[in-house]
Amino acid sequence: MMNVLEQPILSLPYADEASWPILICLLGSFRLLKAGQTVVLRGGGKIEALLGHLGLQDSHRIPRDTLLQRLWPSSDIGQANQSLHSLVYSLHKLIGDAIGGAAPVVHDEGYYRLNVEAGVGVDVAGFDALVKAGDQQVYAGDLATATTAYSCAVDLYHGDLCIGTDVQALVEREHLRARYLTLLAHLADYHYGESAYVACQDYAWRLLGCDPCREDAHRMMMRCYVRQGERAEALRHYRLCVDILRTEFEAAPETATTTLFEQIRLDPGSI
Repeated sequence: MMNVLEQPILSLPYADEASWPILICLLGSFRLLKAGQTVVLRGGGKIEALLGHLGLQDSHRIPRDTLLQRLWPSSDIGQANQSLHSLVYSLHKLIGDAIGGAAPVVHDEGYYRLNVEAGVGVDVAGFDALVKAGDQQVYAGDLATATTAYSCAVDLYHGDLCIGTDVQALVEREHLRARYLTLLAHLADYHYGESAYVACQDYAWRLLGCDPCREDAHRMMMRCYVRQGERAEALRHYRLCVDILRTEFEAAPETATTTLFEQIRLDPGSI
């Protein structure tokens, strides 16, 4: 099988949620998709917890005892083991038909893992794969193809990691969020360089929606307004930036932001 990073970007399976027989979505709200359609589950139930724990592992493998402790921490070991078997069986009945009757979760030498070989995917893994594919294209000097991969990754990011309260999950949540914000900044920069100012502002707004204090995004918005002949909007946006920083941190804008403001005020044609 061809490695995901060796495939053409537009054919990467994670670029289209519906292309996966089964896709576990952990970014934003939890979703379980079968051929692109949402499988209705009881919110916060054991199936969601099981798939969430397995989906967060790089190898999608967890020792049985770890799963038992996480899912039934107060239960007798024998009872918990039986509950796990029943849960895996119920999941098989629910979605196994989407992968030709194969088990979505398999037991292998004391470990439980997702059956990725049969077609079970996780959006977190897809996000990482698309980012890595884009990074490879950047290193190769193909910014346009890299941007396509990054755009697919951004589209896959429906929100911050929705499961887990332990330290590992918190670190992973912040790691994914930081990478997502970096992608938005990269995409804004790319479209600005292509003179696609509306697209640039769309990514800048999305970046500010996640982090209103990102001054690089505020500066990008100001430049786009000037390039579109909207100098007054650029000046007003500076005031928005000032107000946000004052409200959040009682801080003034960076020198680069105030310098850009003065440049727009006095000599907008130089932007």
